[in-house]
Amino acid sequence: MRFDRVIWDFNGTILDDVEVGIEAIDTLLERYGLPPLRTRSRYYEVFGFPIIDYYRRVGFDFEKTDFTVLANEWVALYLEKVGKAPLREGIRDAILSICALGVSQTVLSMTEQSMLERQLTQLGIASAFDEICGLEDIYAESKLGLAGAWRGAHPDERVLYVGDTTHDAESAAVIGAECLLLTGGHERFEAPLHASSVILHSPLEVLRYL
Repeated sequence: MRFDRVIWDFNGTILDDVEVGIEAIDTLLERYGLPPLRTRSRYYEVFGFPIIDYYRRVGFDFEKTDFTVLANEWVALYLEKVGKAPLREGIRDAILSICALGVSQTVLSMTEQSMLERQLTQLGIASAFDEICGLEDIYAESKLGLAGAWRGAHPDERVLYVGDTTHDAESAAVIGAECLLLTGGHERFEAPLHASSVILHSPLEVLRYL
């Protein structure tokens, strides 16, 4: 086996929550009198990390409304809706098959830690992971520090990193991991985003790659 561990991103990679994210931001935009995004195409034009810059791009003025207020309102809207978001097609089979191979698995996410643990438990897959690593707050600034801390605690492991955004490619680079990027998540891309990244279209392709 070429890898000791698979590290998974959560939102958009394990959980198919893009539409929920769009619904939540559109409700927030309309609440503040701003035009909603409505479509994935428009969402892909503006979404990115850190989240505070994404909020600026969709039209929020932080001189009028504090970002922390908006972030808390968005999380509340997201939690109201996320129960209807499914696992990505094929993801459960891929994760359980990797478990059967004896390869360790970690979730590394910009979701707040307790929220992440709760969502994975509700989805029935928390026990498949040796580690669940989220952020300390809801503001989704960056997970590069989280990635660096993870590598510091696991200096010798050979890692395959699976995500769906440019930030995942950056996080994989911090870890020194090979990176697989799944289409259909929170970012649209047509070419590899990093020298060590490969674009795939299905979680089951991750299993074949492994």
